[in-house]
Amino acid sequence: MKYHHLGIPTNIPQDGETYLENYDIYFTNHESNPFGIQWMRYGEKCTLPRIVKEIAHIAFEVDDLMKAIEGKEIIIQPNSPSEGVTVAFILINGAPVELLEFNEK
Repeated sequence: MKYHHLGIPTNIPQDGETYLENYDIYFTNHESNPFGIQWMRYGEKCTLPRIVKEIAHIAFEVDDLMKAIEGKEIIIQPNSPSEGVTVAFILINGAPVELLEFNEK
């Protein structure tokens, strides 16, 4: 696993937000700072689990997403929020953890 970003929920609009209409989520670019901090703002139509919308999550890049989630409590099934990446969320010690697998180009 390789650290990717820290997603922090907020209700305050942030400069430079990107909007994902399919998920009703606004987020900042984690690459805009050296620590991978990403602000996450969830719209009223967002159907993600409450724990993801209220508690910060840490995200890791993995080589094999299906292997990484095997035997774990999955709170968001594998999905592709944008081209070239598949993500899933698991629950570890009461905290959401995002795992990302990038498709080779």
